[in-house]
Amino acid sequence: MIGSVVRAVVTASSLLLMTAICAVAQDARQNEAGQFDFYVLSLSWSPSFCAAAAERDAGRAASLQCGARPYSFVVHGLWPQYDKGFPEYCQVPAPRLDRGIVSSMLDLMPAPHLIFNEWDRHGTCSGFSARAYFETVRKARAVVKIPPQYVDLQQPLNVSPAAVEDAFIKANAGLSESGIAIGCDKKRLTEVRLCLSKDLQFRDCPEIARRSCRRDELIMPPLRGG
Repeated sequence: MIGSVVRAVVTASSLLLMTAICAVAQDARQNEAGQFDFYVLSLSWSPSFCAAAAERDAGRAASLQCGARPYSFVVHGLWPQYDKGFPEYCQVPAPRLDRGIVSSMLDLMPAPHLIFNEWDRHGTCSGFSARAYFETVRKARAVVKIPPQYVDLQQPLNVSPAAVEDAFIKANAGLSESGIAIGCDKKRLTEVRLCLSKDLQFRDCPEIARRSCRRDELIMPPLRGG
């Protein structure tokens, strides 16, 4: 009986310690709208998304993005970040997103469900209204210059993550290797993540950069129709 009581006390103490450790690990501002350190702008390579969707037969979910229009890099999201960690779902339920805003963003984010999801999970943490947040998304995208060799890709291209990083750094003054990360799946380049200050200037983000893809070689599928 005494042994059971001791075990129960030890278990309870361990749980309290783990809870305390997790609380310390989280940013003190966790999930407070408008309270964050910088943004990550995630640009998805649309041909890779469409190739993966075709392989898993995603059907209608990918049809808008993977139709006749030859999208290249599209905006996956603009994510408020802490220097360590990130907020999410800062207002539940999220304020209703006007469909006029959704329609206005389809040139950059060609999937309505993506726009709704990004607002719910990340946009609500910006501290902005929906309209102001998506205006900031557009401004952030305008800051980034796509390297010319990726603008109108007509043939599959074999690249290394380091080569893609270098191309973006050369095309964007102020961007450093500590402010960019390359995303990949097992064989394809999937996205480029760039860190921006709250006033949309390039900045370093070691926690993000160190998660960059480590594969030696990746494929960039060409634009649709290429």
